[in-house]
Amino acid sequence: QVQLVESGGGLVQAGGSLRLSCAASGRTFSSYAMGWFRQAPGKEREFVTAISWGGSSTYYADSVKGRFTIPRDNAKLTVYLQMNSLKPEDTDVYYCAAGLRAGTTRLTEYLYWGQGTQVTVSS
Repeated sequence: QVQLVESGGGLVQAGGSLRLSCAASGRTFSSYAMGWFRQAPGKEREFVTAISWGGSSTYYADSVKGRFTIPRDNAKLTVYLQMNSLKPEDTDVYYCAAGLRAGTTRLTEYLYWGQGTQVTVSS
């Protein structure tokens, strides 16, 4: 069992940066691939980025490639979402998730989810 808690959301101006954190409980954190998803009201949750359990492989949605990164620190049981050059269309609730298959974009392949954190980008 893994519990995930996101933090770091907030309000930022377009062009700014924000770093989200996802803290995990459980010593098996390093066994899981991690992902970030986002969801706007009335829309489906969409894949943003993912990282393999060891951190050697990363995957990005085209919409965030070159602007977002997903570092992880297994010693701290934490995965981050570093968001740069933010745009108003990045406004969403962001969720982290843990799964066994690295890089998958399918929500159903992630076993554990955090509660989400709101990111709002003003123009």
